[in-house]
Amino acid sequence: MQHTLSRRAFILASGALLSLSVLEEKALAAANGGYFSLGVASGSPRPNQVVLWTRLAPDPLNGGGMANEPAEVRVRVALDANMSNIIIDDIVLARPAEAHSVHFVARGLEPGREYWYRFAYSGDESPIGRTRTSDPNASEAKIALAYCQHYEAGFYAAYRDLAEWMPDCVIHTGDYIYEGGTGTLGAQMRAVGGGERRLFETVRLHNSAEITTLWDYRNRHALYRTDPDLQAAHAAAPWIVGLDDHEVDNNWAANVPQDPEKQTQAEFMVRKLAALQAYYEHMPIEKPPVIDGLKARLQLFGAYRFGPAQVHMLDTRQFRSDQPCGDGRKPYCDEAFAADRTMLGKEQENWLKKTLRGSAAPFNVMATQVWMTPYRYNAPAEAPIVNLDSWDGYPGARQDMLDMLASDVSNPVFLTGDWHTAMASTLHQDPFDTRSKRIGHELVGSSISSGCPWARDMEQMRAANPHVRHLNGQQRGYLRTTFTSEICSADFRIVDDVGRQDSPVRTDVSLRTKDL
Repeated sequence: MQHTLSRRAFILASGALLSLSVLEEKALAAANGGYFSLGVASGSPRPNQVVLWTRLAPDPLNGGGMANEPAEVRVRVALDANMSNIIIDDIVLARPAEAHSVHFVARGLEPGREYWYRFAYSGDESPIGRTRTSDPNASEAKIALAYCQHYEAGFYAAYRDLAEWMPDCVIHTGDYIYEGGTGTLGAQMRAVGGGERRLFETVRLHNSAEITTLWDYRNRHALYRTDPDLQAAHAAAPWIVGLDDHEVDNNWAANVPQDPEKQTQAEFMVRKLAALQAYYEHMPIEKPPVIDGLKARLQLFGAYRFGPAQVHMLDTRQFRSDQPCGDGRKPYCDEAFAADRTMLGKEQENWLKKTLRGSAAPFNVMATQVWMTPYRYNAPAEAPIVNLDSWDGYPGARQDMLDMLASDVSNPVFLTGDWHTAMASTLHQDPFDTRSKRIGHELVGSSISSGCPWARDMEQMRAANPHVRHLNGQQRGYLRTTFTSEICSADFRIVDDVGRQDSPVRTDVSLRTKDL
């Protein structure tokens, strides 16, 4: 029997309910700045609807601080930023089983126009958020790409800059939170190979040891959500989101943990269930996890049309085969070439093939968590050493994808995260052979804040990867892309000093895919 995660038994087992009275809840709200401490957000934009999100959390880092009963939240949508021309005025229930989060689907909207929205509860009002519906007929699309925002590793100046740009949508390809424990404040020089050392800094701290329960995951999401620049980016534009590994546990694959010697598969599946539930509770997505026994999944892959660009959000974590050859960076073993290995899973593969066949968009954007671009960490003619957690670790699945894109798919462009490195490349039908047919391009902005200890390794092997045209792993940032019917242009935005909340943000490189 399949059902959504609303079972009281699971939440009680996770230690996620507090026996607060309504009066205690109100006292917490008064003491801690109100019920809307985590801001507002919108997402999953369609031509006629968008998901609006908030969470009531008067005590955000301690379970939320709400009484164990449903709360009626008012939601209003307006045609103007002053919220004077109201077109939706409704009440939605925020339930304890979903951490008093709100996922309101605003329907009956017009394509390609801005709307503003606000929530209210118990005399308290949320900030006003801006959202925008998608428009299949728009002449231009402004799309931002963000990923990997380790809270301890830096501030979110990149998000401040992104919010000021006010894109049509933000694509977030994962590592929204990090599951690890608390670090040590301060700057450290670390060895990065070849006798070289580079500076890494911890500027603020996580709020617990490594997270494993629903209570833990909720509090960690809440910690990240308290950041004012992240809140501003959510309030500025709708988001399309996909999760990668750190929302659950490093380098997990489907129902397999990274470290089976430390957690059994059953323990990991319970942990993943909690992580997916908390992810839903903090994201502007419409549907909660679906559970079948210990198995849980979130529906995240989907297609969105923004004028010249059709965006395909892919899910390269929930349905993949386990990483081959023991994971890590190493040469291929025989396991990597097994015929049944998959990155997307059969259901998602079939959906993508069907969706691409029906796409009439000038550009087909693949939003994927891990690099499609091959990258070898040694010189030819040796067998390539590759990152087995990326598409490099799934050579058969990647070849199937490239062969599919080579057949009448217009201008494939991958927008990707994970590797903490800004990158632009050309993709070829034979991945490591630049003489083979050119298929498309991949654009990767830098990580929002997460550092890149392997940047030197990539720099040293840059000449062995001639298909890579831009590479910067030393600075943090994000990517701005603009699509017209003829051109995909990209601005690689970088943060001068990720250790400063007020750091300037500037463009490192601007390019067009047709010039690569």
